[in-house]
Amino acid sequence: MARIVTLNGVKPKIGENCFLASTAVIIGDVEIADNCSIWYGAVLRGDVGKIRVGRGTNIQDNAVIHSSAGRSWVEIGEGTSIGHNAVVHGAIVGAHVLIGMNSVILDNAEIGDGAVVAASALVLAKTIVAPRALMAGVPAKFVKELTEEQSWQIAGANALGYSEYAKWFMSEETQEEEVERT
Repeated sequence: MARIVTLNGVKPKIGENCFLASTAVIIGDVEIADNCSIWYGAVLRGDVGKIRVGRGTNIQDNAVIHSSAGRSWVEIGEGTSIGHNAVVHGAIVGAHVLIGMNSVILDNAEIGDGAVVAASALVLAKTIVAPRALMAGVPAKFVKELTEEQSWQIAGANALGYSEYAKWFMSEETQEEEVERT
């Protein structure tokens, strides 16, 4: 089971039917809606600012979600994917968004619904990303507007895939075992 930490009297709230990987860490003022998945090594650290995660969202392996004390908090919309090793730091991320692997989203940035932030992109603080925008680069720049179909094929399909993977890991047949060391 994931490490769930009550901090300063605030215990994380986890919705129904969520997969929490055994090495995920969820601390303090964090609320995770129903049908989410928080993968191996992910850290949601609600110690200095609140973190809200929408229904059906997945936060993939080694992602870090955090904020700056008194300056920012994190909101992630429903059906969103936060890719492997991504950092969302004090930002608002809309619904049905894909934040690519190794991307960094900084304080008070806002990512519009259906947007895609490409792998290894850096979205600077206070950047406003339009709905269905494709952003790439360091710093991230607008590449093009995605059609609804393109946005769904990239972001929506990723979120649906992770919903399926979570079911595998929550099934009765899946078991984690400790490795015996000799």
